[in-house]
Amino acid sequence: MKRIILSTFNSQFSIYLSCALCLVLMTSCISNRKMIYLQGATKAYALPQDIQDVFELQVQPDDQLAISVASKDVELITRFNNNTLIGGGNNSQTGTNTINVSSGVAYFQVNKEGNIEFPIFGTVHVGGMTTGAISAMIQKRMIDEGYINDAVVNTKIMSFKVTVMGDVKNPGTQTYQGERLTILEALGKAGDLNNSAYRNNVLVVREENNVRKVYEVNLLDNQRVFNSPAYYLQQNDVIYVQPNKSQRVKGSTSYTWLTVGSTVVGMVVSIVSLVVALKK
Repeated sequence: MKRIILSTFNSQFSIYLSCALCLVLMTSCISNRKMIYLQGATKAYALPQDIQDVFELQVQPDDQLAISVASKDVELITRFNNNTLIGGGNNSQTGTNTINVSSGVAYFQVNKEGNIEFPIFGTVHVGGMTTGAISAMIQKRMIDEGYINDAVVNTKIMSFKVTVMGDVKNPGTQTYQGERLTILEALGKAGDLNNSAYRNNVLVVREENNVRKVYEVNLLDNQRVFNSPAYYLQQNDVIYVQPNKSQRVKGSTSYTWLTVGSTVVGMVVSIVSLVVALKK
């Protein structure tokens, strides 16, 4: 009788063990398909492809612009109240333009109407323009209006920041130099996604022209990544990475009871196995 019980127990235990092993293998296969970024990119881009659109940021309200003017004749630049331009001045503030005295850099704050207050020219509308277009506009006015014939103007956005939240290794707000930032670069700077994160619906929240938009980016599909309007990020974008269901359920009461129950069942099985072995 004992041998029959032991044999039955061993058979059931073997079945349970086999099922568990199969479940682990199946889960492993599924998880691999859900973990690999840009699937199909190797074949899709076997031959180099031209980038159709070169992305440039457009200036938005609350941006800070660093604008520099260069000329062979320094006295000509002085006419534009050089203490508000890169390269000179000791004032800590002039109108709406904040100056970094230690580095000699001035920041022109873009107001809600998309304007800045520029020396001599007064109110200049820059909202919706690229930095290259702003530089060209100011440079043209200086030359056409006879202020500086050899003027060279350079404009930079100094407030390019994005926020990465959710299931990543290093969430937070980060500021970037330059004007070209992709979602892949931003996630890389955040330490990449955790293994428990969804990779097929990363959210990008964007506000532009007084409109809030939300984009879903599937990191697993190369076409949906590279062709997404959110591939190139803009100022103040928010990236949110969602945790998968298994991660979200860990904090629930049901998960706690399930964990406790599994532990108890495991202990009972171990005790029964020990008793049967001793009585054999």
